[in-house]
Amino acid sequence: MDTVLAPPRFDVDAIRAQFPILRETVRGKPLVFLDSAASAQKPTAVIKAMTGAMEHTYANVHRGLHWMSERATEAYEACRDAAQILLNAPTRDEIVIVRNTTEGINLLAHSFGALMRPGDAVVISAMEHHSNIVPWQMLRDRAGVELRVAPVTDSGELDFPAYEALLADGRVKLVAITHMSNVLGTVTPAARIIAAAHEAGAKVMLDGSQAVVHRRVDVQALDVDFYVWTGHKLYGPTGIGILYGKRATLEAMPPFLGGGDMISTVTFAESRWAAVPHKFEAGTPPILEGIGLKAAIDWFLALDHAAMEAHERALTEHAIARLSAIQGVRVLGAAQDRGGVVPFTLANAHAHDVATLLDRAGIAVRAGHHCAQPLMDRFGLESSARASFAAYTTLAEIDFLADQVERVRGFFA
Repeated sequence: MDTVLAPPRFDVDAIRAQFPILRETVRGKPLVFLDSAASAQKPTAVIKAMTGAMEHTYANVHRGLHWMSERATEAYEACRDAAQILLNAPTRDEIVIVRNTTEGINLLAHSFGALMRPGDAVVISAMEHHSNIVPWQMLRDRAGVELRVAPVTDSGELDFPAYEALLADGRVKLVAITHMSNVLGTVTPAARIIAAAHEAGAKVMLDGSQAVVHRRVDVQALDVDFYVWTGHKLYGPTGIGILYGKRATLEAMPPFLGGGDMISTVTFAESRWAAVPHKFEAGTPPILEGIGLKAAIDWFLALDHAAMEAHERALTEHAIARLSAIQGVRVLGAAQDRGGVVPFTLANAHAHDVATLLDRAGIAVRAGHHCAQPLMDRFGLESSARASFAAYTTLAEIDFLADQVERVRGFFA
């Protein structure tokens, strides 16, 4: 099947033309989709790859010897190769395919957690998504592992001296921290975080669900031990994500789930595991989703990334400037390095009401605690509205958002 790639240079109009849903209307008004941090829209390349596989080459993978299964296996496994290229991983065997970031983190909490002992510690930060809090609480409760939380500053950045202090006693075995906050847009100093952790004898997992969409990620340059992200935020389908892990560490970890495809032999007496990464991939995998994610990665890699990053910086700066100028609006976070996520509150108005009224104008934003209740508590809030951007977002959409927030303000003045 033909694959439609993004144009070689960054052209917002050309990019938008590849997203059929952006031609939709909402309540009779053009769709302004500013909720890409929750889940990005899908380009034609992804849609065609998945429907083409269903129409022409669908079969179960890895087990079949017939032609259709061989073609499906090749197409599915190409997702692993694409993820290796995207992350600059040393080998494809260090790419574990999971359902999403949440499953990847739970895999680590179970399997890497099995290597930990009572009194060992895990460090997270105060800006984590619930998926990078709850699994470590569960590990703490079942295994006696200590959970430590690095604070964030008033500007929404990692308090680095406090983080280093948490590492000082040598008991930390793993640092699990976001690469980019899904609430504040803060991009954490990943290289410094990793270097400090390694010096203290700890391994590092970065939650890259947001960062991988907005920045080029090189796991070898970072020297990170684990990197996890989810496909649906990178213009791919739901139900698939990627966990990168250094091979030696993956080999030392026990499996997460048991069943088919993760074994080499099975008897009633015992079972032996398959080699990595298949040791961590039990059962029939997300075949169509893998094919779709391969297409999404190809599409994403074809973009002019320097131009894309400059465009998204301009969007973010413009959004902060426009929204901050509106009386009663508070924009959260003031990190020096931040991605395309702008959370805000409006005086006297609940974020849900703001989002509902914006929806009447065809604007989609997120509202709530964004699966980061401790971070909301840190800033004395129960919820916020959040505008988040993607390669297809335009400055005109930011201006329309600001105009409509000004209009909404009139209802609560």
